Amino acid sequence: MYQRNTIKKSQNQQRFNWFRKAKETNLAPVKTLILSAIIGTLAGLIGVLFEKAVGWVIHLRQDKLAEVLTNPYLLAIGTLLVSSLLAMSGYYLVKKFSPESGGSGIPEIEGAMIDIRPVRWWRVLPVKFIASIGTLGSGMVLGREGPTVQLGANIGQLINDVSRVKDKGTRQTLLATGAAAGLTAAFNAPLAGILFIIEEMRPQFKYNLISIKSVFIGVIMSCIVFRLINGEGGVIQIGKFSSAPMNTLWLYLVLGMLFGVVGVIFSKLLFYVQTQFQHFYQDKTSRFVLAGGVIGGACGLLALIIPEITGGGFSIIPALSAGGYSLTALLIFFVLRTITTIISFSSGAPGGIFAPTLALGTLFGSAFGLMATYLFPDYQIQIGTFAIAGMGALFAATVRAPLTGIVLVLEMTDNYQLILPMIITCLGATMLAQLLGGRPIYTVLLERILQRSEAKEKTEAPKEPL
Repeated sequence: MYQRNTIKKSQNQQRFNWFRKAKETNLAPVKTLILSAIIGTLAGLIGVLFEKAVGWVIHLRQDKLAEVLTNPYLLAIGTLLVSSLLAMSGYYLVKKFSPESGGSGIPEIEGAMIDIRPVRWWRVLPVKFIASIGTLGSGMVLGREGPTVQLGANIGQLINDVSRVKDKGTRQTLLATGAAAGLTAAFNAPLAGILFIIEEMRPQFKYNLISIKSVFIGVIMSCIVFRLINGEGGVIQIGKFSSAPMNTLWLYLVLGMLFGVVGVIFSKLLFYVQTQFQHFYQDKTSRFVLAGGVIGGACGLLALIIPEITGGGFSIIPALSAGGYSLTALLIFFVLRTITTIISFSSGAPGGIFAPTLALGTLFGSAFGLMATYLFPDYQIQIGTFAIAGMGALFAATVRAPLTGIVLVLEMTDNYQLILPMIITCLGATMLAQLLGGRPIYTVLLERILQRSEAKEKTEAPKEPL
């Protein structure tokens, strides 16, 4: 009897100790991980929906309009009007309701993670989504990764507010999780989404065990949602290339160094044109919307004549990698597409710069590869390997995130055997860009946003009476 009572007391004491430990345990990390899973799922859904919506609008503008307007002159006029209206609607929404939704949106998130930019998800989510559909659907040279990153991060802020999380560290973690999930939803590239936060947002991201687990969980959920809807294949279907021969590796270093020069020039031109647009706008809605209409209409019209220099670029990368263009055509397309990319992005349109730089890198890489086949016929060169290396190199030179660029391209093209030439090319591009004084593009864009914000606050501040 005594022994039975002793055993019972021991069991009760164990239960009491278990409940006490459970009560004393901090459940905040578990809550953060659960919220991260929710954010990743929502970001994946929004990202896929955004992709489908943009594709549907482009289909209407290109295919359906061509079915209705069989006369080429009427088709040109109709395309010009439709593209102009689509772009103008996007510009108007941004200017009137959510100025922070303009541009890529990634600098806004980087600023929000260190509490120097607000995150107003209640207006960014609808405006960024609808406005970006208008600008991307018009044929402008913009990518969908910027919008999906900003949308994902704003979903993170939304979940943070709904769950009433007060801790600043947790808020920053949820923002980063949403951004990583958004990038994953744009490219079906989960590892690149993680590396983007660790590498590109390293000054803002506070790395610890919970924060990195949260990013992992968000990316996993976003990728699962994407693949359940779109399948498991790479975003860009260009086939498999053989690994680069050892005697050609030095060519990839030369290509990377050339991209270092090109990247610095590209960034400087982009910032210069952006400054000129700001001088023209003078903070007037009419001028901003008018510029959008002209650029969107021109891009829509150019899509009928030279489709290689308009749009996000994913549709032309397979053909470029296959080596179906002459050297002259590749160089002309590169120059023209550089112009359309800089004008489209610098104008303040809602849209990203990732995809356009990948397309530009493919053009220049293909041109270099074709030239290498002429100069070194015994090297057994595949032009597509230089095209793939070029995709990551321009990204590395401008964004200054070589690891992200390498992994992003390999995940998108499913050509992991090219990792060595990719590393060599991106390293050469990054090092030379740094030696030439080039700065990371998103860092400069954030600085410019802050400068404009300060200048606007000074002009709007009430003057003290004399």
